[in-house]
This record gives sequence, C-alpha cells and structure tokens, in this order.
Amino acid sequence: QVQLVESGGGSVQAGGSLRLSCAASGFTYSSNCMGWFRQAPGKEREGVAVIDSVGYTSYADSVRGRFTISKDNAKSTLYLQMNSLKPEDTAMYYCARRSGTCYLTASFGTWGQGTQVTVSS
Repeated sequence: QVQLVESGGGSVQAGGSLRLSCAASGFTYSSNCMGWFRQAPGKEREGVAVIDSVGYTSYADSVRGRFTISKDNAKSTLYLQMNSLKPEDTAMYYCARRSGTCYLTASFGTWGQGTQVTVSS
C-alpha cells in the first residue's frame, strides 16, 4: 500500500524555522519525483518545492532562498527545511509523489494527509 505520512508541523513566530518530514512506503522511493505543497484557508493549493530522482530541485519564487527540499533514499523520507518563516507561510503542508517528469505544476497522484504550519507575527 502506497503511503505518505507528514510530520513536523507546528506553531512558530515569524523568523523562526521548522523542518517537515514525509515518510514514504509501498513504492520505490528513490525513482520518483517528490514534492511539497501547501494550501492556506480560502486559497488554492500551490507547489512549494520538488525534487527528482537524481536530486534536481525546483522552488516556488515565494520560498526560494528560505526553504530547502531534500531526501534520504535509505530512509525513504522527504524533508522540507523552512527558515525565515513568514506569516504568509501559514498553511497545511502536504507531500506528494509522481512518476515521470518533475516540476511544480505537474499532476501528483499520491498525497499525504498534511501537517499544519502556523507562523505568527
């Protein structure tokens, strides 16, 4: 059974940091495109960052330079290091996977349940 489980969300003050994790199981983790997405109340879901099978990364303009996506193939775990957090980063964060080409606006077929990030000013 394909499964993605996020953790690491929480509440933090502006300027703080959080690291999200996404534990994957049920598929060949290393050969997939993995991504982080977020959705704030009343807004559409947006792509935050993706990483492909060889480690190529791509970021949304709003987080580039502050967030870092990485993965540990041995642990089948995806990470999102978030620094210099802003109130506008407040959202539910989801990890997802897809086979094939890896880009922020691609269609991802497997999703986790999400982890909440709240940044206060």
